[in-house]
Amino acid sequence: MAHTELDLRERRAIEDMLNAKVPVSMTAAEIGRHRSSIYREIKRNGFEDDELSELNGYYGIVAQQQASKRHARRRKLVRLEDLRAHVVTQLKIGWTPEQIAGRLGFDDQSVRVSHETIYAYVYSREGQSAQLARHLPSRRKKRQPRYARRPRGQVFPPDRSIHERPDYVKTREIFGDWEGDLMIFERANGTMNVASLVERKTRFAVLFRNNDRSSTHFINKLMDVMDPLPQPARKSITFDRGFEFRAWRKLKSGIGTDSWFCDPQAPWQKGSVENLNKRARRYLPRDTQLAALSNRNMKAICDRLNGTPRKCLGWRTPTEAFREEMMKLR
Repeated sequence: MAHTELDLRERRAIEDMLNAKVPVSMTAAEIGRHRSSIYREIKRNGFEDDELSELNGYYGIVAQQQASKRHARRRKLVRLEDLRAHVVTQLKIGWTPEQIAGRLGFDDQSVRVSHETIYAYVYSREGQSAQLARHLPSRRKKRQPRYARRPRGQVFPPDRSIHERPDYVKTREIFGDWEGDLMIFERANGTMNVASLVERKTRFAVLFRNNDRSSTHFINKLMDVMDPLPQPARKSITFDRGFEFRAWRKLKSGIGTDSWFCDPQAPWQKGSVENLNKRARRYLPRDTQLAALSNRNMKAICDRLNGTPRKCLGWRTPTEAFREEMMKLR
């Protein structure tokens, strides 16, 4: 279905239902939109005034005006004939939108536009009628937005679903199946985080500092941590569907470890690592300065967690249970 922007009627309906305290999911169903569209609309076009905070809220007519202004800003290439002619000329001689945008200051153009604006114009109704897309190095039927959400079904295919995971993993009968997650901290830490792993049968915990949330970096670090274990001790890891784990295929090819994934928004399906995160927060609160956290500090926290008796292990410690299982592999 083609994308259509919200109109004034829909925005007034959102305002009325917000005032009536109707849940957003019901509002979305009533006007035939996805709930994420409603949340985004409220966030983008809500009214805010620092001096008159009591008036802050969502007003349909104000939201319509703000959306119209934003739309007009995006339409520079429709409104400004000289700029449009210049952009089209450069497209026809083979320049990319990024090259055109970067050279505007050198080409005596008083108005600047970004390469994303040029792409948007090329794939707009006007640009398509002029067949501008055929002048691009990469021709597509429509523009893929730069920051658009990618369909996660391709990243986490159905055959890797937790529902396809062998039953013995669920029952914790066999040693060597893990759960993994990332512990996120305050924004001052930037992309730094702590990765948490727990072996499902023994509840043995591994924590390590991870300096980058990129998937490739995380998976490489994870393989370095898990590689010293014998293969039967690292058969699989269950993750949620965070994009930090989208490079999961490297685990199989790199260290022979399978990956399984929870359903969307179902973190309780990896309850062992969620429980570990909760206990680890006693020593790693969200305001922890991760840059000052040494490997020795991390090991001390792991030793304390793994040295605590667990009722589910018959009051053995995870360290004791893990060592017993490792001895069986020798």
